[in-house]
Amino acid sequence: MPSPITAAFAAAKAENRLAFMPFVAAGDPDCDTTAEVLRTLADAGADLIELGVPFSDPIADGPVIQASYTRALGAGFKLSQFWAMLEELDTEALPPLVGMVSVSIVQRVGFEAFCARAKAAGLAGLIVPDVPGDEAAGLAEAAGAAGLDLVQLISPLTPAERVRKILAACSGFVYCLSVAGTTGERDALPLELTAHLDRLRQQTDLPLAVGFGVSKPEHVQALRGHADGAIVGSALVRRLEALADQPKEAVLKDVSDFTREMVAAGRS
Repeated sequence: MPSPITAAFAAAKAENRLAFMPFVAAGDPDCDTTAEVLRTLADAGADLIELGVPFSDPIADGPVIQASYTRALGAGFKLSQFWAMLEELDTEALPPLVGMVSVSIVQRVGFEAFCARAKAAGLAGLIVPDVPGDEAAGLAEAAGAAGLDLVQLISPLTPAERVRKILAACSGFVYCLSVAGTTGERDALPLELTAHLDRLRQQTDLPLAVGFGVSKPEHVQALRGHADGAIVGSALVRRLEALADQPKEAVLKDVSDFTREMVAAGRS
């Protein structure tokens, strides 16, 4: 039986469209609002949702997502609140949720215990961007035993031998960085990205989802024929910053409208 993540990408492919995967930082400004945002994204057509666990020293996130994590931590966010939020949600009514979490948080709990907790709380997979290479296989084994996919990141500068090792420990989909660096909105995707994706396509049957810099419908359209999914973080988190001074209903409508626009771009 395919995993929820595999099934989500297969459903999008069957409809000849890109899967859309927005990113949300948990606990910004609070977990109740995060739950509302998750339901809004689901209603707007998101195929999967990446849910970030705030961390004081994120390795790959740009200033917008870093600021979101800082706000959540400043408001007292704790991992226990993350689990409680998920358990109060009807996660089966949501798209597959993929947790983005630092390896130090996972190590503190233990690979097996963390993966079991994540599965019980309703996550479908994990993205652990800073897991050391010599520990990736162990984490992949723990995730698989718990019934989770472990998504791995590959950048355009990842050496060929390292790519092979990453793919061997990857499941669900491959998180393809559009650039080497951190997350953030960009005017255009790199011209060399399509060649990078086409090379990866020859090495794996896993779906390829592109993140880091994807922020406009034109970016999503440019990925058609080369990728299977588009991941959008900073452009969405920036909209959620408006919760500080705008009515929640207006912000959630903006998030919904943006999501629907990006989903539509994956069909055109």
